[in-house]
Amino acid sequence: MTARRTVVPGRIVSLVPSWTEALFELGLGDRVVGVTEYCVHPARALAQVPRVGGTKNPDLERIASLRPDFVIANREENTRRDIERLRARGFEVWVSDARTVAVAVRELRELAGLGASEAAVRAVVEPVERALAVAAIGPRARADRSTVFCPIWRHPWMAVGGDTYASDLLALCGGDNVFANFEDRSGRRYPIVDEVDIVDAAPEVILLPDEPYPFGPGDVDELRALPVPAARSARIHLIDGTWVSWYGPRIVRAIEALQSLLASGGAHGSART
Repeated sequence: MTARRTVVPGRIVSLVPSWTEALFELGLGDRVVGVTEYCVHPARALAQVPRVGGTKNPDLERIASLRPDFVIANREENTRRDIERLRARGFEVWVSDARTVAVAVRELRELAGLGASEAAVRAVVEPVERALAVAAIGPRARADRSTVFCPIWRHPWMAVGGDTYASDLLALCGGDNVFANFEDRSGRRYPIVDEVDIVDAAPEVILLPDEPYPFGPGDVDELRALPVPAARSARIHLIDGTWVSWYGPRIVRAIEALQSLLASGGAHGSART
C-alpha cells in the first residue's frame, strides 16, 4: 500500500486495534465494516461495528461474509497462517510490521492514503511526524539517559526485547532497554527473565504497562523489594499500555509521557492516565 491509491477501498476490516483507532481519527471510520474484540477505541463509534474474533483467532468466515475490499493486519499481532488464508480467499491484506517508531509513523501516513482528507492528514499525521522529528534530535542523543526494564507479562516475567517497537520507542524517549540484547534459551523477541536477571540488569526505571498483562500495585510492591536502582529511587511506574504498544495518533502522547518518566530525575510513582 502506498500513500496514494487510484482506487480507495470502501469496506475495511481491521485486525489491529491501534490501526482501527487511527482509521477513525483519519475520518475513515465509515468504511470500517469489521474489527476484533480488542478494538476498543473509539468506543462509541465501534459499538455497532461487527466483531470478527480476536487478533490471534479471527473468524475467517465472518470476515469473508463482510466482503471487505481491504484487510489490515500486523505481523506481530496476527498469525501468518491467518494472513495467508485471507489472501488465498482473494482479499487484499496489508500487513503492518513496525519495529521502529519511524516505520510506524510512515505506516500511519500510508493508512491516510486510503482516502483521508488533506485536513485529516494535517490534524492527525503531521503532529505525529513532528513529534518523531523533535524526539529524534532530543533524548536519544542526551547523556542523562536512564536504563529501563519494561515487562509485558508476568508468571513468568517477559521483557521487551531489542528488535521491537517498544524498545525503539524507549530509546527515542531517553531510555536504554536493559534487555535489548538479552537472549533466553528460545531466542524470543520478548525474552523470559527472572528476578536474578532483573537484579543483574540494575534498571534505573521500571515501566509496568496495563496491557497485555494488567500490571498493578501488587507488582510494584514486589519489584520494590528488589535491590535495583529503580526501587531505591521510587521510579517504578504503572503506565498506560498503549504508550508502548499502539501505533498511530497515540504516539504523540506516548513520546511526551515517556520522555518525562525516563529523564534523569523524572516523575515518581504511578504515571497511568
